[in-house]
Amino acid sequence: MLRLLLFLGTNIAIMLVLSISMRLLGVDTMLEQQGGGINLTGLIIFSGIFGMSGSFISLAISKWMAKRSMGVQVIDTPTNQQEQWLLSTVEMQAREAGIDMPEVGIFNSPQPNAFATGMNKNSALVAVSTGLLNNMTQAEVEAVLGHEVSHVANGDMVTLTLIQGVVNTFVIFFSRIIGHLLDRVVFKVERGYGPGYWIGVIFVQIILSVLASMIVMWFSRRREFKADSGGAYLAGREKMISALRRLQQGGNTQSLPDEMAAFGIAGGNPGGFKRLFMSHPPLEERIAALESSLDHNSFG
Repeated sequence: MLRLLLFLGTNIAIMLVLSISMRLLGVDTMLEQQGGGINLTGLIIFSGIFGMSGSFISLAISKWMAKRSMGVQVIDTPTNQQEQWLLSTVEMQAREAGIDMPEVGIFNSPQPNAFATGMNKNSALVAVSTGLLNNMTQAEVEAVLGHEVSHVANGDMVTLTLIQGVVNTFVIFFSRIIGHLLDRVVFKVERGYGPGYWIGVIFVQIILSVLASMIVMWFSRRREFKADSGGAYLAGREKMISALRRLQQGGNTQSLPDEMAAFGIAGGNPGGFKRLFMSHPPLEERIAALESSLDHNSFG
């Protein structure tokens, strides 16, 4: 309930900020001088609802989608010693992190990876790949589980959803404002919407969406450092460093679909401009951050 209220409060705050800003900047007056045809208040409400609702729906179905898209087999009753150990380890870490026991699952992938997802930190899913279980030591798997449990305890799924909703709202709002002005000023359309509006909306929305993605990915990278710190707290710093080094040896491969990539343990390592769109910091930076830090509880 608290996170739902946070979600709704953020949505309302964004709409109020947009409304006040547009009036202080005189945008509403400028639109009227260009022939009107756009309801600023209505557009703000529309942008906030659609910008946030898409992110909220994605979060609500994230666990279901993860199970379906990744073929995650949830461990209800352990069938072997490894499954029993996974359940026991996650249960212990969840208790230490102050959250309810997440569902634990395994998905079939040769690449070592893991992810956590769920709408609520007390109703989450932590899943590991067969490649991770086959290529890491038990101590390293423990650290990876700690990393994912930390994502859950820190509320990273909700945090990134809110951020995505915020940038979606701004993208929808400003693409339509610019499209409207292009229609009136350049194409001289006096009533309704002409081709300039639709061309402007599509083009501007693409450009702004790219910029918005850079913002979301920046926040995602910051959350990875925090999850690494949490994993080090739950499992031990040396175990966490060892797990990241093991991932380094695997070539920084990414085996998760785009919608799950931000919540995985591993990510790619592109250089140059592509670095701005990375959901994870380079592994060498994460290792260096752990080596220079002190163990402490970083949940929250």
